[in-house]
This record gives sequence, structure tokens and C-alpha cells, in this order.
Amino acid sequence: MNPPLPRLTSCSAVLTHEVEVLDEFGRRKTMSIPAERPLTVFVDKRELVTLMTLGLAPELLVLGYLRNQRLVADVGEIESITVDWEVGAAAVRTRAGIADIEAKTAQRTVTTGCGQGTVFGALMADVESVQLPGAQSARLSQAALYEMLDQMRRLDSVYKKAGSVHGCALFRGAELLVHREDVGRHNAIDNIAGWMWMNGMHGADGGGDKCFYTTGRLTSEMVMKSAQMGVPIIVSRNGITQMGHALAMQLGLTLIGRAKNRHFICYSGFERFDSQPEPARETVDLGA
Repeated sequence: MNPPLPRLTSCSAVLTHEVEVLDEFGRRKTMSIPAERPLTVFVDKRELVTLMTLGLAPELLVLGYLRNQRLVADVGEIESITVDWEVGAAAVRTRAGIADIEAKTAQRTVTTGCGQGTVFGALMADVESVQLPGAQSARLSQAALYEMLDQMRRLDSVYKKAGSVHGCALFRGAELLVHREDVGRHNAIDNIAGWMWMNGMHGADGGGDKCFYTTGRLTSEMVMKSAQMGVPIIVSRNGITQMGHALAMQLGLTLIGRAKNRHFICYSGFERFDSQPEPARETVDLGA
């Protein structure tokens, strides 16, 4: 019998803050800016890390962080996650402790993340253990990509109101399953990882028919997090790094970047993408 899911509090915080500003015309007005607050994570009363976060679904953020850092292997290992914003802390209680937690958290690698970009230990050393579904069963069509981009454009968001945040979303084809925003893209993807775990989506069986959307860069850590969650396709409004590309090629992920309106670049995993090319546009020689 599988252990029950963790008990989670529901302590989403206020996401924006009103401030008075002065513009270039000398006008004073009130504007919204994103909230940012520290959340210190304790695992079985042991301080683990402090995450700078917007405060949206913080329990899922913590759960996804533990998952993506490979500190817990199964959601059933967690008994409860309790968030208290009065003290800025998240208390994680496990069912049997985390084996070798000191060794697992001893080595840290600073990455290009914003908001939270530190990974523990040998995260990249586990590349060989990642298994993704084959190209025939995990695909994205160009039409579905366009619908995805249109939904993200129309979505009501903190970014539209206040700017200065990253967003991530999980899609099944053109169906939007969940959307999260935070001060850093790593927090946003970890939050979705927690949501997936709480909804029974584990590994390739849970993520294989899905696609990640992110507003952030396609770095090696973003690629690795998607892969270990079993999601083989990532779409970004932004660009890509060399290491992100190399890792995607090694793992067989499809990376689509610079995706906005009807423009995109597919950097890797062409075999998963059902292309429906746009008509070529004629160039005009202005010097003729």
C-alpha cells in the first residue's frame, strides 16, 4: 500500500505590492511591483536553504525543490509541509528522515538562475538514469505550439500587472494544466514539479505526454529539471545556452526557443516536432 500524500498548508501570500513612483514627466502615481520574500526551509528541524519567492503555493515550491534537488525520491517520503509567513519558514516533516542528508547537501554548484539558482551535489551526474519516452509517443505539433503561445499571451498574470517575474506552465498538447510565476524561473518550475507530484505524475509515465513553457532561458539546469520530471519538450520565450543545448541533445529533449506569436526556433529534438512550415516570405531588395 502506498503511503498517503503529504499534508500541506495553503499559505499563498499577497503577490504584489503597491508603491508610489515618479515618471519621466514628473508625475506621481501608484504602481504594482511583485512581492519578494524569504522562505527558509527546515527538513526535520534542520535548516536546509532559504528561497527568495513570490509566495504563490509555497508548499508546492518546497515539495518540488526537494524533488528536483534529488533529496527525496518519492512523494510518500514527506509527511507534511507547513508554511508560516509570520516567521518566513517552511517546516518539512519526513516519515523516516532523509538518508545521508549531510553528504547530499555538502556540495553546491552555483548556476545562472535568478531567484534560486543553486543545485546540490551531483545533480548532473545522474543524467544516465533519466529515461524519456520515444519520439513517436511524445510529440508537439506546430499548430499546438501556436495555440500554446496564444494562451500564454492572453493569460492573466502577475507579469502583466507588475512585471519582473518569470512564468512556467505545463501543457498537454494545447491544454493548459497549470501556470506558476515567481521571482526566478527555477522556483516556477519547482512549483510545477510539486504540483505534478501531488497529482500523481511521476517520471516519464506522468510527464511523457506533456510540455513545459517557460519565460526564462533554456539553461542546463532547466533542461535537467524538465528531463528528470519526465517532460521531453520545453518551449521558451527566451533563448538557449550551449550547455543547455548539449544536455538536450544527450537526453533527446526537444527545445524550442525565441517562441513568440508565430515565430520560434527549434534547437534540438526535431524528431518530436511535427512541423507545418509557414509560407516563405519574399525579401525586398531596397537597393534595387
